[in-house]
Amino acid sequence: MSEPIKATVVPTFDKKDIADNKAIAALSYLWILFLIPLLAKKDSKFCQENAKQGLVLFIVWIVGMFVFWFPFIGWLAWLVVLVVNIIALIKTLSGEFWEIPIIGPWRKKFNL
Repeated sequence: MSEPIKATVVPTFDKKDIADNKAIAALSYLWILFLIPLLAKKDSKFCQENAKQGLVLFIVWIVGMFVFWFPFIGWLAWLVVLVVNIIALIKTLSGEFWEIPIIGPWRKKFNL
């Protein structure tokens, strides 16, 4: 028997929280700036979820630096991470939470 596919539940957010904090939440996807919403907006669930995901993406960038310098495969990996980063930034600015495939659920490991 095959094991069922486990899906993650994307959190829901208050519309006012999103409207008030989407610009600050977008900082989560600008490398180390994820620390700003993580530390400054503890009362905003939208900022916290994006900041935790930004932290995971930051770790991917750091680990990736050891892989990105390899020709072709490393460059392709760099391009994929860059595109994912840009998509997450744009979706956050539009007031939408996008759980990044594969790495997004790792944000739940951080209870900051």
